Amino acid sequence: MSDAMANGQQMLTTADGKPLKQALARAQSHAKRRAFLLVLPLLAFILITFVAPIGQMLKRSVHNDGFTMHTDIGSGVETPIMVNLKGWFKANPAGTSPDEPAYAALAADLVELKRLRAPGQAGTRINYELSGSRSLFTKAARKADKLEPPYKQALLDLDEDWGDPALWRVMRDASSAYTSNFYLAAMDRTRDLDGKVIMVNENRQVYVKLFKRTLFLSLLITFLTFVLAYPIAHLLAVLPLRHSNLLMILVLLPFWTSLLVRTTSWMVLLQSQGVVNDTLVGMGILGDENRLQMMYNQLGTVIAMTHILLPFMVLPLYSVMRPINPSYVRAARSLGATSWTAFRRVYFPQTVPGIGAGALLVFILAVGYYITPALVGGADGQLISNLIAFHMQKSLNWSLAAALAALLLGGILILYWLYDRLVGIDNLKLG
Repeated sequence: MSDAMANGQQMLTTADGKPLKQALARAQSHAKRRAFLLVLPLLAFILITFVAPIGQMLKRSVHNDGFTMHTDIGSGVETPIMVNLKGWFKANPAGTSPDEPAYAALAADLVELKRLRAPGQAGTRINYELSGSRSLFTKAARKADKLEPPYKQALLDLDEDWGDPALWRVMRDASSAYTSNFYLAAMDRTRDLDGKVIMVNENRQVYVKLFKRTLFLSLLITFLTFVLAYPIAHLLAVLPLRHSNLLMILVLLPFWTSLLVRTTSWMVLLQSQGVVNDTLVGMGILGDENRLQMMYNQLGTVIAMTHILLPFMVLPLYSVMRPINPSYVRAARSLGATSWTAFRRVYFPQTVPGIGAGALLVFILAVGYYITPALVGGADGQLISNLIAFHMQKSLNWSLAAALAALLLGGILILYWLYDRLVGIDNLKLG
């Protein structure tokens, strides 16, 4: 008995005499390294083109050193600026009124800005939060060498705006490269002279309104694509394969056409003197003076984007409808269920994963669109993405653009999380 137990406890070995456990561990480790090396190019691509830009965007939304650091374009050398004023801010707590030493520090920094040819940079950073500040800095820097004590009176003689408490509050905030003010601006909020967060004036409340419009139009477009795509996908799923493949080509045809071409085509169709209005007038449905206004408003944005995003709803729905066995509905009908009951309780629940996938895909694409709303939407049909593009390309306020984009990204992640909690991401089917 003891010999059998001893033989059973003997270590298992491979053909070459190595312990089996170690050989299996070595083989698994080799397989894992091989798999990692295979996905390494894709991982590097995602990190470089996706993760790194997002990380840079998030940093840019809270970091702007335009008031504290000057970078020479030619040499790339970084030079601290506004050093004297920054020192005064550190030595004096918030709420302290600027005195003669504060203005003397400002005058010394203006001389340095003139030497570095950087007054516009420092002024632009302040101008992001207080309009008109850039010209204030450039004008003062041109005459900085001629300023004499008392510096407070000398600067006030140049421009009385140098005594504005709001200007000094903004300069104090900008003396630190890291700030949350861009997120406040992205939510139509600012700080008062005491540092409390308040809403901006009603005539300057733009971003919250655009976020609400973006959310509403994206949900509306998602719903319309679902209403249009469901019967199309069902038809593709029940037709014979040779016919459904032909119709699938028509569904995929927009992907082979430039987005700009599709958008401009809708402009031709929807404009006041376009094909749709001409047809309605020619048929006598509308009078020539009562042409429909379908361009440069929300209606044009909804129509064009619904057409462009429709295939992204059709494909996920088709992928879950095709495998559904039609005998399930026939069995429900044979047991006495009406057509509506059989559809509602048997067929429709099996398509929910495709509906969720299509809705999530269309909504995410809709909130980020900016070419189509910019061309056909006008002022009333533009989305928050259009304003992000404006700050990136026109105003060059990249920090505010990054803050807006970060809030948009956060909203999408929250939506993704809610979908996972309510429906389950495991039930999502894209194909």
